Amino acid sequence: MERLEEFAKTCVDCGFWLHKELGPGLLESVYEALLFESLKEKGLSVERQKIIPITFKGRVLQEAFRADLIIENQILIELKSTERFAPVHAKQVITYLRLMDLPLGFLMNFGAATFKEGVKRLANQYYAG
Repeated sequence: MERLEEFAKTCVDCGFWLHKELGPGLLESVYEALLFESLKEKGLSVERQKIIPITFKGRVLQEAFRADLIIENQILIELKSTERFAPVHAKQVITYLRLMDLPLGFLMNFGAATFKEGVKRLANQYYAG
């Protein structure tokens, strides 16, 4: 669990500096690409736009959704670039965490005025790890 918190701190730090240096208003894809590179530069294992399958009632949907960033196979980062969060955004992250059996996720909205306003830490209550 200690390593998970180290990874989480690095994710938040990289997101903070990215927002501070570029500010709000760019496309989500720009923040995603730059955050991906920043996390890799910190030595973390990062997957970008990973296709996630789900199984429902015995059926497998191979391309159910794409995870924006997965860090060290433990943390999901879902990025947004909008003025404010919609209630569905946090629900989306929680569902992704549950379906992928990951312990921790961050919802990072780079459209918010400050990074503090735009970051939410979300934990998976159903994590089996």
